[in-house]
Parts: sequence; C-alpha cells; structure tokens
Amino acid sequence: MTMLPDCPKCNSKYTYEDRDLFVCPECAYEWNDEGPDSQETKIYKDAHGNTLTEGDTVTVIKDLKVKGSSSVIKMGTRVKNIRLIDEDHDIDCKVDGFGAMKLKSQFVKKI
Repeated sequence: MTMLPDCPKCNSKYTYEDRDLFVCPECAYEWNDEGPDSQETKIYKDAHGNTLTEGDTVTVIKDLKVKGSSSVIKMGTRVKNIRLIDEDHDIDCKVDGFGAMKLKSQFVKKI
C-alpha cells in the first residue's frame, strides 16, 4: 500500500487520491503530486495561438464594444505594453483614446 502525503494546508492524515489530485476531506484542499517547487504558470495565447508575454504589442482583431459607453474599439487598433493578469479578461492595458481597460486574449493578435 502506498503512503499518501499529509495535507499541506491542515496537516490531516486522511487524504485520498482522486485521479491525478490528492484531496483532503477535512479542509477540502486539492493539490497535485508535483511538490511545492512546481508553480503552475498560465500560458496566455492570442487568437492565432501565439504565446503572449508581458510588454507585447497586440492588435485588436474585431470591433469591440466598450461596456458602459457608446464607443467602439475598432479592428486594427494597436495596444502597446500589455500586462497579463489571471482573470476573465486576461489583458490589462491602456488603449489610446479610451484609457485603461481589460481585454480578452481571444480578441487580439500579437504583432
């Protein structure tokens, strides 16, 4: 019988394995077996599958309505120096003429 690791969050010894995750029934914490050194880094991709990085310049690939405004960000608008964030809209940037806003990576193309 294989020894299962204790829960790293609450040190419970009653952990169990569920597919590729370990689960703690006491605190409901789930983790994988790769250890504390492995940090999951999200890979951000544009509409064409190119990997995006901090500081990239991208182009908007379709007209985007600005929520709460009657304005539209036109297709072909360049956005410089993007920041990647882990939210629903994963690009934080400043668009010329509109100011600071968040975009989804599926609506941009890396230049």
